[in-house]
Amino acid sequence: MSKLLKILLFLLPAVLHTANGHSLAQPFWCYWSKADLSDMELIVPAIFNKINYAEYNSTLGKFVGYTELGIYNAERFNNDPTQLAGLKDSVETVCKPNAGIYYSAILSKTVEPQVKVKLVKKSDGTHPARLMCSAYRFYPPQITVTWMRNGIKVEGDVTSTEEMADGDWYYQIHSHLEYMPESGEQISCVVQHASFQKPMEYKWDPSMSEPDKSKIAIGASGLVLGIVLSAAGFIYYKKKASGRILVPT
Repeated sequence: MSKLLKILLFLLPAVLHTANGHSLAQPFWCYWSKADLSDMELIVPAIFNKINYAEYNSTLGKFVGYTELGIYNAERFNNDPTQLAGLKDSVETVCKPNAGIYYSAILSKTVEPQVKVKLVKKSDGTHPARLMCSAYRFYPPQITVTWMRNGIKVEGDVTSTEEMADGDWYYQIHSHLEYMPESGEQISCVVQHASFQKPMEYKWDPSMSEPDKSKIAIGASGLVLGIVLSAAGFIYYKKKASGRILVPT
């Protein structure tokens, strides 16, 4: 599974605003992709009126200018070895310690996905059926979803969404398989995730589709409700009948 670039942002406590509406900001960006933090990089942009005119790059070990004013200031800043050394040290004193905190508190945690395989479109004999394998509420977002048919990995007729954030640190993904049903076949969804010690296989049960199960559940609920109402009516009738006085005609 591919690793995502991880980013930490540290904003300086001062963002300067002038009376005529100008602003100057200088955030600290820490970038890395390796778990051992060996590729940690510090970027410190100087942003004036939302334009990044110059920035410090720890990989280059110097400032780089992007505008005429930025180039001028970058050359001036690069002539200050004390400032350059202090920024270089920030990789070890600011970026890596805070990244370590994030790893221990969040990034090292894993949550197993909740996986469900269901039929979303039946085949009419001419057009293919469609299955959907959904994985919900998992973390971290890196995940791989594949399909197996009769023990062979399906290479075509598969479409998948990207990992989608739920807004609460969890993610979800949905993979679709189109196929022409065959008697006795076995289809399964295989999920690989950091929370699993090995890939997990979820088999599709074609004996009854989800819509059919829902219809049976609704029908059974209606039957039970009907029995309960009938029983209640019968009991009410018996009580009323037992209190009547028969008058001969």
